[in-house]
Amino acid sequence: MPKISVEIPQELLDDLDDHVGDDGKFVNRSDAIRASIRKNLDILDEIDQRHDRLETDE
Repeated sequence: MPKISVEIPQELLDDLDDHVGDDGKFVNRSDAIRASIRKNLDILDEIDQRHDRLETDE
């Protein structure tokens, strides 16, 4: 799996960390970020589909 590096504001990182760890929803930051990216892409696909901008393999 490729690795990337991103810079994010401390406030956003603190919020992310609230969801990571033993009491959180995610095991680590990478899992949380991957899930967030997937969810955001799903939302963007839904928007594109509503506006007939989503390409299909038909």
